[in-house]
Amino acid sequence: MTSEPAMEGRIDRDEQGRALHVFPVKVYWEDTDAGGIVYYANYLKFTERARTDLLRGLGINQQSLMMDEGVNFVVRDCRIEYLKPARMDDVLSVQTRLLDMKGATMRMEQGVYREDEVLVKSEVRVACIHRSGKPARFLPQIKDKFATVV
Repeated sequence: MTSEPAMEGRIDRDEQGRALHVFPVKVYWEDTDAGGIVYYANYLKFTERARTDLLRGLGINQQSLMMDEGVNFVVRDCRIEYLKPARMDDVLSVQTRLLDMKGATMRMEQGVYREDEVLVKSEVRVACIHRSGKPARFLPQIKDKFATVV
């Protein structure tokens, strides 16, 4: 029997009382480039890990969704702005907020922070697709789970 991976992040509330998922990230050597700063593409990996952790925290198992229901989440588009660099051994947090959820897509705002300093801002649109690759509406149980963080 396999157990569900533990959630590493936590769900907090921002100043406006909106749900905010906070995911910790420590910068390792492998995350940096020759200049000793985080390589730009690795921020996409950090934000992906945070979204996966948010799903775990909501009790959504992506492997089960694909195997049992035949649906999966994919990134439809992403906009990212790099403001300041992170370096080796920095302790960062990825903060994720669900902006809206429609029939088959959702938009999330994500920021990568070092303490209170914003390093990277991004907005991502995630789509739900059937294993055939065609769009699929979010299952009611998925919408219910996300309703807790809107």
